[in-house]
Amino acid sequence: MNRIPESPCQTAREERRQRRKSQERDVMISRVQILIAALTIAGIAVFHPSAHAAQPFKELVGSVAVGEVASGPLQVPYITWGGDAATFYANGGLTTAPGSLFQTQGLNLKLRAGDDFVQQVRDYLSGKSPFLRGTFHMMGLASEVIGSDPRTKGVVILQMTWSAGDHMVSRNTVKTVNDLKGKTIAIQQGGPHVGMLDDILKSAQLSWDDIKVVWAKDLTGSPDSPAELLRSRNDIDACFVITPDMIGLCGGLQNTGSGAEGTVKGVRVLVSTAELSRSIADVYVCRKDFYDKNKALITKFAAGYMRACETVLDLKKTYESKGSPEYIQLLKMVQDIYGQQTIPTLEEDAHGLIADATFVGYPGNVAFFTGKNNLAGFDAFQTAALDLAVRLGYAKVKTGLLPSGLDYNSPLFRSYLTKLDAIGGERFRAEAVAQEIEELSAGGDLDDRTILSFTVNFAPNQNEFSDIQYGAEFQRVVELASKYGNAVIAIRGHADPSKTLLELVKSGMAKGVLKRSGTTGNYTYSLEGRPLDLSQTQHITELVEKGAFDGVPGSNPRETMQAALNLSLTRAEAVRDSVITYANGKDLRLDKSQIQPLGVGIREPFIAKPANMDEAQQNMRVEFRLLRVLAEASTQSDFDF
Repeated sequence: MNRIPESPCQTAREERRQRRKSQERDVMISRVQILIAALTIAGIAVFHPSAHAAQPFKELVGSVAVGEVASGPLQVPYITWGGDAATFYANGGLTTAPGSLFQTQGLNLKLRAGDDFVQQVRDYLSGKSPFLRGTFHMMGLASEVIGSDPRTKGVVILQMTWSAGDHMVSRNTVKTVNDLKGKTIAIQQGGPHVGMLDDILKSAQLSWDDIKVVWAKDLTGSPDSPAELLRSRNDIDACFVITPDMIGLCGGLQNTGSGAEGTVKGVRVLVSTAELSRSIADVYVCRKDFYDKNKALITKFAAGYMRACETVLDLKKTYESKGSPEYIQLLKMVQDIYGQQTIPTLEEDAHGLIADATFVGYPGNVAFFTGKNNLAGFDAFQTAALDLAVRLGYAKVKTGLLPSGLDYNSPLFRSYLTKLDAIGGERFRAEAVAQEIEELSAGGDLDDRTILSFTVNFAPNQNEFSDIQYGAEFQRVVELASKYGNAVIAIRGHADPSKTLLELVKSGMAKGVLKRSGTTGNYTYSLEGRPLDLSQTQHITELVEKGAFDGVPGSNPRETMQAALNLSLTRAEAVRDSVITYANGKDLRLDKSQIQPLGVGIREPFIAKPANMDEAQQNMRVEFRLLRVLAEASTQSDFDF
């Protein structure tokens, strides 16, 4: 997909220039467009998907006789996506070049464009190619068709990448994904963004019946694309776009559209695969009959691709630090294969294409196919993809795909590859994350970085949080951490301000600086002759911190407030520990550094001046916030899975 990567060092002028370039292109080919030719939709329909069945995928493919796989060079499809650059490198071009990685493995391949996924499926069934290339959710759409004959049942042999360049942008009426209920969303019919939307709805505990969908015919560059529909229709609250359109709508990942330079006022990125990093998985699928007869060949193909990933990433790092002629050659190959209309420049477009793909390499494939209880692994993706295909009407029955079954301990992997354990240690730096969240809270910007949030309440003096009582919430946290691999879940403990307010009144009146008038239950207060509203929490906490009520024996609201802060942190830490214990008990993978406990104390009460215990208990809560954090707070690694 021809996407332009976000970079912290990009200037506004550079972003505008890239935006203009993207808007001037007549053709934007992307992996999401693979299904455009197959999904012919007259006009734009607005409906609840559950009440409207899509055209079954087998009707799109038509009648195709299953044939034997053709002899000669193996036909291997590719699509317009950065992950396929590693395939080009491994093959040395569209035909296997002497000295290339695939050639030294004894392979003889002919790479062919596969942007028409329906034609890919026809070629796969007829035997022109034993392979399919797409995203896992797209394989789910085709699963019933390819699984109808035992010879063509699909074996997922390789995960290539995760996407980091797809985005859901929204108007300012949608603050977090919690606000999507009842909203209207524009999305391209049939593409991988459908799976991304499904993941987002699940994370907010919403269903497709909770939203309205505007199915767009095209991905980009036409009036029937999601970005242009958002521009032209005020009733559309959000849409799904690739990076160039995202920049055109709001100016960048961290920006909000101002209405100038072609942006749409109030539009910003709500969710990006930069955070929802395990939503769109690119894969290769092989026919089972060919796989069974040629498992050694398939192993060599997978190993050659993984070796190419290692080299491409090394070249990319060298290029970004000091330049690399070999990497420039690869970018030129990418441009030549896709054409200058799709890839006008090397440094912006070809490099940007690769930068938007997050490679998983050998460790990612091992985790994806063999990891036990991996919530971002093969089994989880298969369940989600098949459920979605049936739910939206592309298939009538769930027809499973098969996992690779390759021996990852084989010398073809272990002795050939160099980055076998590329992921190590914790992803996030706790101190940097805590500081960033504290600064966001102090500056009032925390909501802008919040993707979603939910809370649990606790009883007074409660210090333990068992999975018997909170198991559903703990499971939700683990699932969110798995899907949103590049986001942090802040566990923020909150305390009730009642005791602090009582101490404040007692100290202030004893000190003579606070005056009270009125009757019980209807008191008003003044501090040194000026009205004081006890429900203005920020002002109250500032006064306490400055010592306005210090100096009264036996009463110290400053100590009481600090004790509440300490207790709120202790509870947040207890919840964090309980989540980790829950994940370990279920044998679920969880990066502990992704869960950050924080104490808020009395600063953000639901009810600032509780009138009774029921109201006070609403303030006694632990809040979970899924947050996007800056790159400086995370540790980079070669591969991600």
